[in-house]
Amino acid sequence: MLPCCIALPSPSSCISSFIFDHPSLSMLEKRCTTMSHLHMLHAHLIKTGLAKHTIAASRVLSFCASSPAGDIDYAHLVFSQIQHPNLFAWNTIIRGFSQSSTPQFAISLFIEMLEFSPIEPHRLTYPSLFKAYAQMGLAHDGAQLHGRTLKLGLQSDPFIRNTIIFMYANCGHLIEAFRLFDEGSSFDVVAWNSMIMGLAKSGQVEESRRLFDKMPMRSRVSWNSMISGYVRNGRLKEALDLFHLMQKERIKPDEFTLVSLLSACSGLGALGIGEWVHAYIEKNKINVNTIVSTAIVDMYCKCGSVDKALRVFETIPNKGLSCWNSMILGLAMNGRGKEAIQLFSRLQSSDLRPDDVSFLGVLTACNHSGLVSEAKEFFFLMTETYKIKPTIKHYGCMVDVLGRAGLLNEAEELIGKIPLNSDAIIWSSLLSACRIHGNIEMGKRAAKTLIELDSTDSGSYILLSNVYTTAGQFTDAVNTRQSMKEKHIRREPGCSLIEVNGVVYEFIAGGRLHPQAREIYSLLVGLSSNLRELGHVEHGALDVIDSQCQQVSV
Repeated sequence: MLPCCIALPSPSSCISSFIFDHPSLSMLEKRCTTMSHLHMLHAHLIKTGLAKHTIAASRVLSFCASSPAGDIDYAHLVFSQIQHPNLFAWNTIIRGFSQSSTPQFAISLFIEMLEFSPIEPHRLTYPSLFKAYAQMGLAHDGAQLHGRTLKLGLQSDPFIRNTIIFMYANCGHLIEAFRLFDEGSSFDVVAWNSMIMGLAKSGQVEESRRLFDKMPMRSRVSWNSMISGYVRNGRLKEALDLFHLMQKERIKPDEFTLVSLLSACSGLGALGIGEWVHAYIEKNKINVNTIVSTAIVDMYCKCGSVDKALRVFETIPNKGLSCWNSMILGLAMNGRGKEAIQLFSRLQSSDLRPDDVSFLGVLTACNHSGLVSEAKEFFFLMTETYKIKPTIKHYGCMVDVLGRAGLLNEAEELIGKIPLNSDAIIWSSLLSACRIHGNIEMGKRAAKTLIELDSTDSGSYILLSNVYTTAGQFTDAVNTRQSMKEKHIRREPGCSLIEVNGVVYEFIAGGRLHPQAREIYSLLVGLSSNLRELGHVEHGALDVIDSQCQQVSV
């Protein structure tokens, strides 16, 4: 007989201890890095019956909803199988959807929690909901949730208040955002960062920078937020300039900083800076997760260094789908269509399932390589086998590949079958194909539709003029150009970027703002004279350059 002073553990505590110590859950926490591995562990948990226990199911749910290698749809499936989800499970699935491409489901689940669950929302539930509203741009609905937090006395919680600030700023409701921001009793770096981030996703970059410059103290998050804001708004040179200032301040970048920098290099074609960032990551042993590795691959592809992108791609141990997609698109955009198709086949053989972006990549590869029959096969595979609904971009690829091959009637028929409103890009593709193959009547129909879509777009008139010129109808071509002038429609000047010694220079056609404009145009005149003597440049082109150079001199 046991002494009465010894307390025996309850059966429930013994079960919980057994589950916590189970090898499958230990592997899930310490060694699981891919969804295929997760599937195997989850199958074992189901087989042993442990998957029915809330603790085990919550661990599986957490990986699927929170891990960079997770799958939010699979997470929702796991959540739906939990008979009595606890607060942790509710918060995990709501947070997962708030960070996904479908944040509206975070709101739906919150409503379901209120109506059908005995579990009450916790203070940690609300920040995810405000982030979801921010992502959807629904400040009005978010304001109702703000009212709920006021009634519950939660607005004083800094975590909640800062996500409310972010929501209002991100949705462009600056009065509400600044009112809450100014209510802060003392300096709160998170509140400042929330304002900076929110003002920058809403396009208020100048206001965001003004706040950034006024900050009494800046954390690394502050720098990351401002750099990311510049990148998101296409202010890529300013993002790099701010990073150089960050270096002068001796703030050490992390993976978030470097991903933004790699994105800026991708947009600018700044290969030299991108290579420096890659070398910095390797030298400083920065955590190379799926996001960082994908950014490196994407940068090399967009800077035209495809072989380096491939070398990096092949060294990544656990490639996410986004990494596969970046490499497929990179090969396709750089004219290596057959390699892109081969890589797509490897993706199909992996444990990952191709998505709409994967198919966009392989269709782009077919388009750039003129592989018409292959494009048709992939389009059929996407819609019929994988049951993926085509977007306007997928249709655009098909119209382009058919048009380039001279199958103009088939391309026009496909446009008529598109269940979406055809955009200008699709009709421009058809109009370009009409110019190449000399189909005047179809070109006129396409141009008419383009002008109806946007009567101020200079590209439509120029393409139609080129159609007439190709067919030898010069009077109609001149009349089309004259119509542009009468309607005061101007063609957007071309722009090119070049990187020299780590500095990116921007040049605009006919531009005269560069400090060395006179020297540049003088050199152009000399080059054009040499080319004219060799018979490579028309006299008219030289006259244009001479005229522009004279304007600069004046």
